Amino acid sequence: MKGFLLALVFSCGLTTAFAQHSNEATNLKNLIMYQDSLRMLGKKFVNNADDMERKNANYQFIRTLVKALRVPHSFNFTFDSLKMVSILNSPDSRFRIFTWPVMNQDGSYRYFGTIQMNTGDRLLMFPLEDYTPLIKNPQDTVTDNRKWYGTQYYKIVRVPASRPYYVLLGWKGNNVKSTKKVIEVLSFDRDDKPVLGMPVFAGDKQRKNAKRIIFEYTRQASMLLRYVPDENLIVFDHLAPPDEKMKDRPETFGPDLSYDGFRLQNGQWQFVENLDMRNIPQAADEGFVDPKIQSRLDKKTVPLRKHN
Repeated sequence: MKGFLLALVFSCGLTTAFAQHSNEATNLKNLIMYQDSLRMLGKKFVNNADDMERKNANYQFIRTLVKALRVPHSFNFTFDSLKMVSILNSPDSRFRIFTWPVMNQDGSYRYFGTIQMNTGDRLLMFPLEDYTPLIKNPQDTVTDNRKWYGTQYYKIVRVPASRPYYVLLGWKGNNVKSTKKVIEVLSFDRDDKPVLGMPVFAGDKQRKNAKRIIFEYTRQASMLLRYVPDENLIVFDHLAPPDEKMKDRPETFGPDLSYDGFRLQNGQWQFVENLDMRNIPQAADEGFVDPKIQSRLDKKTVPLRKHN
């Protein structure tokens, strides 16, 4: 009798293990299928010349992405073939964030995204809704995922303060005249809901009590904005107008070959001027592809990591 019971337990264990393996294989197959569909739709919303076709492809992309994320344990699937979408995992694996832009007919952009929490076999996510045109003072405003200052992020840093938070570096194609870069601050409230913006920047007279940092510059220029982990430093180009008469027209600004930054000190980011870049390791910003560049890459099918 004991032998029969042992055999039964062993058999049940094998059956359970087989079922789990079978489910995992099915989940993976479904995720690969969804990824293939998402890749094709992504190419359409980047490359298609027709504004309505781009928007329709994007709406299909969103619906398909939600279906994919509903697959159990989808958090562990990298979606690494979706080059038109930035996917960043938080350093502590608490969540990951998807962000991407879609160009409007007038050359401006609308942004889309979602925050997926690491919750195992169930889906918990917070859709990011681009509220940019309705935010009157974006640098001084705390928002949530429903009133997001739309940006495509390419770097995430966890700050172990008394109230831990995350810093996100991002690119924000603005319009035909200017581009923006953004330093966003993401935290979670007591109900684990996302909060965007926090007054953690100090010492910058031009940006007193800023909740996020926003840079604007001419679309013809490139701007450095990156995190240097060994220095606990966010470094960026100092932007200046080509002429003093244009000091109120940020769409004309460009780098002046000097560098400023924010250095992390006791959970706050202290502004520092005139950084000596000779003492800072030079490396390309991670993980972002300008959609204009991505469009050319899709046609050439050559991978590249670069941004403006």
